[in-house]
Amino acid sequence: MLTVIAFIVALGLLIAVHEYGHYRVAVACGVKVLRFSVGFGKPVLSWRRAGSPTEFVVGALPLGGYVRMLDEREAPVDPAERHLAFNTQPLRSRAAIVAAGPVANLLLAAFIYAAINWVGVEEPQPVLSAPAAGTLAERAGLHGGEWVLRASEANGDGDGDGAGESVVSFEDLRWRLTQAALDGHDLTLWVAAAPEAPARAVTLPLAGLDVREADASLFRRIGITAPHTAPRVGQVFDGGAAQAAGLLDGDLVRRIDGRPVRDGQELRRLIRESVGPAGQPRAQRWEIDRAGQAMSLTVTPRPQQQGGEWIARVEAYVGDAPAMLTVRHGPIDGLVRGVVKTWEVSWLTLKMMGRMLIGEASLSNLSGPLTIADYAGKSASLGLSSYLTFLALISVSLGVLNLLPLPVLDGGHLMYYLWEALTGRGVSDAWMERLQRGGVVVLMALMSVALFNDVVRLAG
Repeated sequence: MLTVIAFIVALGLLIAVHEYGHYRVAVACGVKVLRFSVGFGKPVLSWRRAGSPTEFVVGALPLGGYVRMLDEREAPVDPAERHLAFNTQPLRSRAAIVAAGPVANLLLAAFIYAAINWVGVEEPQPVLSAPAAGTLAERAGLHGGEWVLRASEANGDGDGDGAGESVVSFEDLRWRLTQAALDGHDLTLWVAAAPEAPARAVTLPLAGLDVREADASLFRRIGITAPHTAPRVGQVFDGGAAQAAGLLDGDLVRRIDGRPVRDGQELRRLIRESVGPAGQPRAQRWEIDRAGQAMSLTVTPRPQQQGGEWIARVEAYVGDAPAMLTVRHGPIDGLVRGVVKTWEVSWLTLKMMGRMLIGEASLSNLSGPLTIADYAGKSASLGLSSYLTFLALISVSLGVLNLLPLPVLDGGHLMYYLWEALTGRGVSDAWMERLQRGGVVVLMALMSVALFNDVVRLAG
């Protein structure tokens, strides 16, 4: 139920803001708006304000919306109202009305990001977990436990440009890793044992990565997947391998088979890998600290199949929660950061779309309504700040998508107006019809791929 409610609220808000952008600018330009609708199909709610010519409607199918304006191309117009019709407006007014919808979504995203900055959000400290052997982070000399102070995309000579920008949290670090990897640039990190300790520079060679999907596999290849946590056993499940071995809540794991365990990430990795190729269980010797007392236990994780391969589990929560900090900014700084974040996410979205178009990125990056609904529910269950971040991300995506030069989208109409500005004449009705049909085909193909990806993700 939470997923359904969160999805409907998100969709309704983002569509309403998009259409309100069109509506508000149309009214400001002197265009008569006949209907403002959130949703399609049979109206379930409608009203009209006193003195307003606009009927406001909530449709039964909340998967879009529209603003219907007086227009001679759609229906006969009373000569006395011809000056109120959309098609009779100057080119600059028509372009402003069309662009206002996507711009409204981008402004909403900037405001949400700014509001999050003002209120503050709890995020993990930028402290690294131990990287897996052979990953970029491990080969670059990172061991785990380092505090990341600053980061900078490296220049062609492999050095960071200047002192880098401050890294405020682990989520901030993940964002910088994603940007650098998609840009094809190395990333220089300044790390230290503590925030006030002397720092050293470490360069991650991200330029050589084949980045086709910006997902969890990208961070696994880099070797930075999660913030540092203590290698402590949490809740032990009844009847599980951990309980059978005598492990208790709060046990701190020091070594496994004589190998030091540096954090919760490494502990989980050692557990998962303790299984033979055919699923044979393998006993491990755990050295633990229980309330200050050193102990040694034999633990045999239980094999399970996942995604066609064998992994092992001890059936207990493994690893403490990461240390958190509150990330908060002042009124001006928070607003500036909100605008900058909106620009960065917009540019990243455009780059990913461009990479997919030329085959440098996988089409599996496309997401449809099922994935969006799933993420809406998950983010809402994590709290208001997570849900607001989700709303901002989807609002940016909606704004950028609608600005693409696809005939059925706002960006397609802006391309028509660009042609009109350059040639002095509008696109002919015949060409308009051909382009609209082509745009529908392209859009339906993209939606089909996105829905297929949704089914694959949810089935997996």
